[in-house]
Amino acid sequence: MVDDLVNDAKERMTKSVEATRHEFQTVRTGRAAPQLLERIVVEYYGTPTPLNQLAGVQSPDPRSLLIAPYDVNALKDIEKAILESDLGINPSNDGKVIRLSIPQLTEERRKELVKIVRGLAEEGKIAIRNIRRDVMADLQALETEVGKDDIHRAEERVQKLTEDHVGQIDAALKQREADVMEV
Repeated sequence: MVDDLVNDAKERMTKSVEATRHEFQTVRTGRAAPQLLERIVVEYYGTPTPLNQLAGVQSPDPRSLLIAPYDVNALKDIEKAILESDLGINPSNDGKVIRLSIPQLTEERRKELVKIVRGLAEEGKIAIRNIRRDVMADLQALETEVGKDDIHRAEERVQKLTEDHVGQIDAALKQREADVMEV
């Protein structure tokens, strides 16, 4: 029973780390990557729809993205969603596709992006701490059935898992900050 709780915590924490890494990929680094557009949601016929469900996204070269909507009527909605996003990119629409020219990042914009990445990292750490809190509460509820010594050892294991996973987020954060600040 106790081992199940600890294993569940490990699995959930690993998923949180992966989700945080995935979120890091959506932050611009100066290179064009289709992942930049994953967080963009388009208001399509009154329904919020992820951009990747409305269009194919390609990166023909390191400085541009090409968005080819499956429905040409969605061009204006996609263009509007990109303009309203925090990407800071102006789309150009030729009637069939949307081209995004990824400009070189300024030092000021790089610092803003680093703040965004740090915020995403903090959200990931909070998720891991929430998992720890929930598992610790579940362990405390089992104390009468299992015994204090087993609960104490399990709490130490959960704390070690928490520290390991927070460390993984910190390492990913450091790498992503380096990517963003790279000229």
